[in-house]
Amino acid sequence: MQRYILVTGGTKGIGRAIIEQFAKEGFHIITCSRNEKDLQKLKLEIEQNYTFSKVFYQEADLSERGSLQKFKKYVDELGVQVDVLVNNSGLFIPGKITEEDDEALPFMINTNLYSSYYMTKAFVHSMIARRSGHIFNMCSTASITPYINGGSYCISKYAMYGMTKVLREELKEHNVRVTAILPGATLTASWEGVDLPPERFVKSEDVAMAIWSAYTLSENSVVEELLIRPQLGDL
Repeated sequence: MQRYILVTGGTKGIGRAIIEQFAKEGFHIITCSRNEKDLQKLKLEIEQNYTFSKVFYQEADLSERGSLQKFKKYVDELGVQVDVLVNNSGLFIPGKITEEDDEALPFMINTNLYSSYYMTKAFVHSMIARRSGHIFNMCSTASITPYINGGSYCISKYAMYGMTKVLREELKEHNVRVTAILPGATLTASWEGVDLPPERFVKSEDVAMAIWSAYTLSENSVVEELLIRPQLGDL
């Protein structure tokens, strides 16, 4: 039976690395992002490099409920079973709570938390019904370690971490696994222009491999959280 993974924000960084890892293992891919051209490029490259994997995508801004609902409808119309859901969409806007724009918090809550909340609600009931599935929520070391200039980003990621813990408790009796991913500084577009050597960062591929390893455990076990930091410590 063909397996499907749904990764939000899948064209770059950790999301792209997760798609690469699961495509290599024979999964079909469902994904979205805000950029149609990036999605087209992703589909072309994945289907060329992993001939057994098909990519299904739709342009979507999951911070907007209407766009999220359209994406959900698109996935529903595929008529497939989502085996793995990775809530990866998010963004980082630096700033102090005392100085940042008043719209920083609602914007990052919409993008980093509400998108994952509504995506989970959209697909979890079928997982419950068949008593299988795995949900990975992309949290952050900012979910457990506050820092100056983290502002509303830290708030949104603390909330994401809390939601993941609640989901774990709710879904354990239904045999649906839930894992929080807490990567430290990872070499993605968020760090472009920073004058630091690559070895100071976590590799996106390492995060993806850790997620794959957590997924492949037997049904008897679940990795509740994956905390991944740079070897030399946080930045």
